[in-house]
Amino acid sequence: MIYRKFKELELSALGMGAMRLPVIDGNDGMIDEAAAEKMVAYAMEKGINYYDTAWGYHGGQSELVMGRLLKPYARKDFCLATKFPGYDLSNMDKAPSIFEEQLRKCQVEYFDFYLFHNVCEMNIDAYLDEKYGIHSYLMDQKKEGRIRHLGFSAHGSAEVMKRFLDAYGRDMEFCQIQLNYLDWSFQDARAKVELLKDYGIPVWVMEPLRGGRLASLPEEHAQTLKNLRPEETVPAWAFRFLQTLPEVAVTLSGMSSFQQLKENIETFQEEKPLDQEEMKTLLNIAGKMLEKKVLPCTACRYCTSHCPKGLDIPSLLALYNEHCFTQGGFIAPMAMMALPEEKRPAACIGCRSCEAVCPQQIKISEAMKDFSEKIR
Repeated sequence: MIYRKFKELELSALGMGAMRLPVIDGNDGMIDEAAAEKMVAYAMEKGINYYDTAWGYHGGQSELVMGRLLKPYARKDFCLATKFPGYDLSNMDKAPSIFEEQLRKCQVEYFDFYLFHNVCEMNIDAYLDEKYGIHSYLMDQKKEGRIRHLGFSAHGSAEVMKRFLDAYGRDMEFCQIQLNYLDWSFQDARAKVELLKDYGIPVWVMEPLRGGRLASLPEEHAQTLKNLRPEETVPAWAFRFLQTLPEVAVTLSGMSSFQQLKENIETFQEEKPLDQEEMKTLLNIAGKMLEKKVLPCTACRYCTSHCPKGLDIPSLLALYNEHCFTQGGFIAPMAMMALPEEKRPAACIGCRSCEAVCPQQIKISEAMKDFSEKIR
């Protein structure tokens, strides 16, 4: 396992994200704990010492499950990260009660890493509003040793990140951003990396495979990469891209199967950064993939808990993207036929509650309306 020096710690370069743990019968709120336990045991055995969870993952079950799974291990042998759920504005005045509940759920006395979750356009004003006292409360917890290292995650623009850093940058020790070779230009992740570099803040990576999209590529692109590195898998290229960036310290992967975990650990046994030709080729492939842009949903599922109609929005957006990308086809219409009327895109009432908590700021209501019209 590759390790990165961070202050007094040696962190595994690959961290285990707990947003996409294996589930039972496709139910995101029902984690397959036996399968997850096997994965955590293997991760610990192979040297992963960084585990990332959050208040809202798996419908609130992720912190509970990770607390149970990590409890048997010596506290010094793993680092646990979780986050204040500011992606939901109704939580802004609840920092103390939420933090105490997180400690209880995770069965720990302190968090090694704690983050302001999802700094973005939707919540930046609230995060900076002193009446909520979030920053001062978290700093107090750090002084008491209940937070060892404080940082933030961001899905917002570089401009929003700069507002946050101008206010709190002196206290931020790390930042977690969505970074992969597709979003290097698509979400201007390059500018975010440069911004954090200016502030001297190391980068933690989320969505290295962009919700699995970069785990497999069209055959022509896969063959191009295979010609350059015959021994390298397609997912490994996404990780090698990140290994090429000196600003990146920890890469979090939300692995939903033991096989994914095993393959990713194998990739992180050694560093194989890209050379200039390989980097140019990979970014050229990303450019070709983005010629037909799709909605950047990563299936984080924040939206589903806020939909009054109970729509499975990530699944619908995935079908919408597929339908738009292929300019028609039978897959989306066939999938819609299997859904009851009240779970189809036309059931969306346009209330925009989902959009208020979407990290990617997708205009979901407009997509649902367009989807309905496309598959009539």
